[in-house]
Amino acid sequence: LSLQQDVIAGFLYAILILAVFHPVVDLIDNFNLTYKYAPLIIITVEKVEEQLAGLRIARRCVPSEDPAYLLDIDTSTAAQPGSSRFVAVSCSNESVRVYDRETLHFLREYRGHPGLLRGVRFAHTCDSLVFSACSRGTVRCWDVRSASQKPVQVFSGYPSNVFISFDVSCSDLIVCAGTEKVEKDTFLVFWDARGVTDCASATKEPLGVYSESHNDDITKICFHPVEPNLVVSGSTDGLVNVFDINKDNEDDALVSTCNSDSSVSSLGWSGEDYKQVYCMTHDEGFCWWDMAQLDTEEPITLLHVLDVRESVCAENHGLYYLVGGWYHEKAGKLFLLGGTSTGNIHLISCGTDGLSLVGTLCGGHSATVRSFCWSPTDESLLTGGEDAQLLLWKPGAVERSLTKKASLKISSSVQKRVRVHNTSLKSRKK
Repeated sequence: LSLQQDVIAGFLYAILILAVFHPVVDLIDNFNLTYKYAPLIIITVEKVEEQLAGLRIARRCVPSEDPAYLLDIDTSTAAQPGSSRFVAVSCSNESVRVYDRETLHFLREYRGHPGLLRGVRFAHTCDSLVFSACSRGTVRCWDVRSASQKPVQVFSGYPSNVFISFDVSCSDLIVCAGTEKVEKDTFLVFWDARGVTDCASATKEPLGVYSESHNDDITKICFHPVEPNLVVSGSTDGLVNVFDINKDNEDDALVSTCNSDSSVSSLGWSGEDYKQVYCMTHDEGFCWWDMAQLDTEEPITLLHVLDVRESVCAENHGLYYLVGGWYHEKAGKLFLLGGTSTGNIHLISCGTDGLSLVGTLCGGHSATVRSFCWSPTDESLLTGGEDAQLLLWKPGAVERSLTKKASLKISSSVQKRVRVHNTSLKSRKK
């Protein structure tokens, strides 16, 4: 009798387990059978991380006669498959340098800026137009096909504006710049960027400003990669604001406000359909939010790390600072880039369970890395630093350039005029 009861009980347990887990098993089977990339997801992430760890120097640019910090980098989108691409670099000597993307051969330089440069951005729909912002309240547009030192368009701000950040929408219709705080005012300034080549050198006045959402320097601006009406801004007030600029006024335009609890140094978009926002802070903190959860009961914070230097083990090289991040669409993964004062570069993988070191790139720079640009088309990385070097890294590459690594750390007034990573900066809360 006891044996019969055990058999019956076992049978009932089997039915119970099937009833509970069968729908889940069906979902997994259906996913594996119908989603064509399902078997590749884990493999792709691992392969991408291996490729990143295997990046090697493919090219170095020939050092300039006027060495300067390389503060920002952007690359153009090829107008046609196989056509040339450009690299633009903003430098601490108030110039924009343009290079060939594949060879890193120097092409030309623009020096018509009345103040410190605050970044460079290529147009998304025209590979020959590059924008640069400067501290004296102007954003300029240059045609890299022309050696003329005259910009094709100048976007002027208001008299008191000191620009320290800017970006161009993915449709190239809107330019936005962020200002330093002057007295009690800080602004996001917007311009209509249409027809920049039709009115050469004409000055465009602003469409308008947002002035209520930040109360300190607006250090970073980033338009959404595919939705031209969305823009995120970060400030030394610790706030990261997402706006929908299609709305009629600033109050309606403010979609969300997230608090990083510290001064924002860098930010961007990530995740499927780019519905996530991340930021880094000047004291090397990291925050990551999911905007898709705004209208749900779920928390929007995916990860908050107070000090990445303490949470990421970089073995003997150490981690001194963060430069920025990028979202790898193929892997569906967010990565960060940081480094050391001697030029080593750390690549860091982000997950909701924390950060992990993917690999360290050595033997390239001899000083702090200040800028980078990831290229998804050929899985390559461009980096620029305080050693005045521009490097192109590719998986498994062998360096062809004859230029030797040099210790070009610049010791001059430049260090006083550009913002550097400060490990002792205290967090500022709103």
